[in-house]
Amino acid sequence: MACEPRHKSRTVSPNPRSRVADRLNSKLAMSDRSHPPEIPPFRSESDEREFPQVILHADMDAFYASVEQRDRPELRGKPVVVGGEGSRGVVAAASYEARKFGVRSAMPSFEARRLCPDLVFVRGNMALYARESRRIFEIFDEFSPRVEGLSLDEAFLDLTGSERLMGPARDVAARLRKRVREASGLAVSVGIGPVKMVAKIASAASKPDGLLEVAHDEVGAFLAPLPVRAVWGVGPVGGERLRAAGFETLGQLAACDTETLRRAVGDWGVDIARLAGGEDIREVEAYREPKSYSEENTFAGDVLDRETLEATILTHAESVARRLRRDKLKARVVVLKWRPSERQVPGPRGYPARSRRITLTEATDDGDTLAREARKLLAKARLQEAVRLMGVGAEGLESREAPQLSLFDAPPEKKRRTDLNRALDEISDRFGNAALHRASQGSAERAGLSMQIKRGEKLDEERPNDDDGFEGSPEDSPEDNPEDNPEDNSEEIEAHDEDYDD
Repeated sequence: MACEPRHKSRTVSPNPRSRVADRLNSKLAMSDRSHPPEIPPFRSESDEREFPQVILHADMDAFYASVEQRDRPELRGKPVVVGGEGSRGVVAAASYEARKFGVRSAMPSFEARRLCPDLVFVRGNMALYARESRRIFEIFDEFSPRVEGLSLDEAFLDLTGSERLMGPARDVAARLRKRVREASGLAVSVGIGPVKMVAKIASAASKPDGLLEVAHDEVGAFLAPLPVRAVWGVGPVGGERLRAAGFETLGQLAACDTETLRRAVGDWGVDIARLAGGEDIREVEAYREPKSYSEENTFAGDVLDRETLEATILTHAESVARRLRRDKLKARVVVLKWRPSERQVPGPRGYPARSRRITLTEATDDGDTLAREARKLLAKARLQEAVRLMGVGAEGLESREAPQLSLFDAPPEKKRRTDLNRALDEISDRFGNAALHRASQGSAERAGLSMQIKRGEKLDEERPNDDDGFEGSPEDSPEDNPEDNPEDNSEEIEAHDEDYDD
């Protein structure tokens, strides 16, 4: 696609860090790229700050697999995968020994086994990984008061204005890496940049066990030769859409004029182009207001039996409700999500999500209420084919402390439900989530070992069925990004995967 450069005053010289582009291209299985075209000069919000913005992105290397190799000497030096070996098993994490064979997270286990017949599969231990994560995040907190956790194994740290106290950012990063290694025996890769996206790409380029800093005046040359998939939030679908429009590199995107971009890929492309030029105004957020809570699972085999589906719905609804209550929230919208068993199109997203939602007259944190409404949605869906995945979500969140009728004025049934939920929560907090459940609940296998920090869930507790490994399909895996596809396949709302709980 021919584009008129948005700015014609500056030409980028050959990138002195061409190895970064080569490495990311390799990771994304991309072909060689052309030399970057003219791109606009990088400018960020920090240009107008008292102190230049400095963001550090810390990402643990092959976190799950590295923990297993640390604790089990017999696994060291071997190609190890944490995940499920079943027919729908998916790789949750792969050691670097396994990656040499092309094994990657989110890959179907049968394909990983084909690439590496000697692959060692290990069942996950979510409680162990969560404890390690908590210890690592405590170290992160030593280096910045503003830490934004993206998942159990990665976080942004805001170092803006800390140089006088802490020293140069690169020195801070080196000390952080040393502290993590000494405390946990694990490696962490770190990227430093003036904006979040640059820091995240830099940490990916520095792996394994590396450190890469991109200075403010190096951003343009650093980003220009990278493939379009390097932008945080652009996955397989979005990347193919951009390539079909003629955009191969971030430099091409950043240089293209707005109107041409809008005609080619819509407003979404304009936003991506800004990121491609390093224009990322997102700040490190130590806390973000939640937008939704959800739970889902992929079945070991396709399911059409109504009783099984309803039992699974109840299990997910109770889990979502418990998390809402722990966070003192209620939800006004109930969402039912499923994936049909029949593949619609080739590729990892071949099983498109379907969903239904209903808005309640009164917000709730009661699992029975969530389940009842979700079952109504299931009945309205009139499923004619088996499903491979079932999930329940809650949206339209509001504080439980919001003005409402006194509990003493509430109907007897509502007061009884409130008392029952309080008792259930006390038992779960003391003995674990699996200690007590309804007789009609199903034993829903979880979609996998989620890397996400799930709101309302105690990090040090065992997650039900997580020891079964990652059973799912690539579209349900940790690398799936619901923001990637601007034209989502769900019928009424965008899908909320378990691993992308907002």
